[in-house]
Amino acid sequence: MPTPVTAPAVPPGRGSGDGGRLVVVGYGPAAHRLVERLGHHRPHGPVTVLGAEPEPAYNRPLLTAVLDGSLPVRALRLPDPPAGTVVRLGVRAVRLDLRRRLVHTDDGDRHPYDRLVLATGAAPVVPDLPWLRTTDGALADRVRPLRTLADCAGLGAPGAAGTTGAAVAVVGGGVLGVEAALALRRAGRRVTLVHRGPYPLDRHLDARGGQTLTGRLRTLGIEVRTGRTVLAREPGALLLDDGDRVEADEALLCVGARPRVGLARTAGLAVRTGVLVDDRLRTSAARVHALGDCAEPLDGGAHGPFAGPGPTGRVPAGGFTAAWDQAETLAALLTGGRARPAAGRRVLRLKAEELDLMRVGTPDGAEETVVLGDGARGRYARLSLSGGRLIGAELIGLGRAAADVARLYERAVPVPADRLALLLGDTPAYRSGPPPGTAVVCHCNNVTGDALAEAWEAGARTVEALAAATRAGTGCGGCRDELGDRCAAWARRETGTGTPRETAEEGRASRSAREEREG
Repeated sequence: MPTPVTAPAVPPGRGSGDGGRLVVVGYGPAAHRLVERLGHHRPHGPVTVLGAEPEPAYNRPLLTAVLDGSLPVRALRLPDPPAGTVVRLGVRAVRLDLRRRLVHTDDGDRHPYDRLVLATGAAPVVPDLPWLRTTDGALADRVRPLRTLADCAGLGAPGAAGTTGAAVAVVGGGVLGVEAALALRRAGRRVTLVHRGPYPLDRHLDARGGQTLTGRLRTLGIEVRTGRTVLAREPGALLLDDGDRVEADEALLCVGARPRVGLARTAGLAVRTGVLVDDRLRTSAARVHALGDCAEPLDGGAHGPFAGPGPTGRVPAGGFTAAWDQAETLAALLTGGRARPAAGRRVLRLKAEELDLMRVGTPDGAEETVVLGDGARGRYARLSLSGGRLIGAELIGLGRAAADVARLYERAVPVPADRLALLLGDTPAYRSGPPPGTAVVCHCNNVTGDALAEAWEAGARTVEALAAATRAGTGCGGCRDELGDRCAAWARRETGTGTPRETAEEGRASRSAREEREG
């Protein structure tokens, strides 16, 4: 393992909030959040953002919603930056001059800084396989990753403008691969999911959970080929290592992402898998910070503004929410404030309307394990407890239970004695915790049910209006279905005598019950 590098201490009297010119390299969701929070904290100097993509910042985790057509491209666009922020789009930083404090860009400009933030994100992993590339090293025709809006072009419903075929092979069965396969199937594509592991999401689920997920995907019309790799590409098909051919007019690569560290490494910053930073997000170079997918904590831990496992060579699942905490932390520090505590324990929820899947924590160290299996209906649950509290869980096809289990895990409160009732959704977890109105609905922006109800009462009557009023649903997008359910429930109740607060759980429970019936 490389020798740990300690970021330099900030000289006395020159803390992070000393003002001056701030340059942010990158304009993905993490950088956008940082700039937004800087505006909230009121920076002491000008802010310049250098974005390599030609589009303004957009909500990258919702790309699969563009694939299935449930959201137009414009809906992914994030709000404009605070007044006075200079944003340069389609401009790529090519060199850092740390001694002169300059950022050189590919258009020949030089951008001086007093503080520099690297938010260069991550690049999709493209395996070094002959069938993926042409002789000049470019990606082969009709082979693409899924990382940008440009990658979504032509992958909509078959026959729609710009589409290039009816069959798609999704290579890689991680979270993005499964979400992409489901989105493409909803769009009417014939989809094959090829995964080298024993089952999809094998880094997150146990064997029974993986079998349940595989069965659900096949029931939904997705062909699943596990334990297989692709050897070659033929016209309209991929050749697998067992000799079989799978139909594929397009191949979509979803095999992970690695931090973009070339700029930092060339400049001499300490790099392991990502750019090494301390708990104040400082790199090994004075006045240079890093956050988001390109940053890696010095000790590989998951404390402070970080979440997820240590260095693995890949961007960890759930890293998007961690980037929200990092942006909040750094914005406060750069403006002379104090970092807030991290938002709390992370919950992984699959973003797919027809498949409810949730995973939290780890089973390691469990004193008690509770398992529920219902293969006929595609339902599975495993709870791992220690001291009567959840330390890990995975649930498939149990929407009501997943919501309650997530709350129990986040609050670290005792699990109800009737474990079966909990898994069947008959014991609302909020009875042993805070009232439902105080429960956080949008973890990316810390928006509670009460805040949503107040926005509704003030006139925000759609998901988009609630998002504009509260910022709920503008992070990872995992809560947008619940926002829609709440809007529908509140609209129905307007003809009666209830209030939005009285129906805070009604929409979620209704959708979860429907999903379980259909399962």
